[in-house]
Amino acid sequence: MSLPIKAHFSINVIENSDNQLLLLKRSAAAELGPGLWGFPAGHINEHETPEQCALRELSEEIGTDYKIELLQQLEPIRDTFYGGIYHIYLFHYRWNGGNILLNHEHTDYAWVSAGDYKDFDVMDGMDEDIAYLDIWPKKYLDPDKLPAQLQKETSSPLKGED
Repeated sequence: MSLPIKAHFSINVIENSDNQLLLLKRSAAAELGPGLWGFPAGHINEHETPEQCALRELSEEIGTDYKIELLQQLEPIRDTFYGGIYHIYLFHYRWNGGNILLNHEHTDYAWVSAGDYKDFDVMDGMDEDIAYLDIWPKKYLDPDKLPAQLQKETSSPLKGED
């Protein structure tokens, strides 16, 4: 039996032309995942669509001086690591340039390659998000942080890999 949904989130996964993902380091005062690295994301407000939330959160968390292109959108997925109580709407964007201006919710940002990803202390669910979007081969993700249905390798190689 599934637990009732308690909240809905839009999560923005931004990939640059070097196949790196944008990670934001959450402040120590963050309610969810303090001090951990995560994607720009947030709660979907009442009377707000997932798309509106995604764009609002990007504006709030990284500013407005950039260009992005929507590559894919997945909706909704029940989270695995918080007991299935969240509906997650995933947005995968291509970064086409600009500047990042962090707000008070974050202390740093990094463009992270698949090979460096395991060096970052990330929020639960991020490996799952990357796997659902099929961005990197699963060998770069922590199998203990993937639900069983996502543990099978189906990703295509990264650019430059054999």
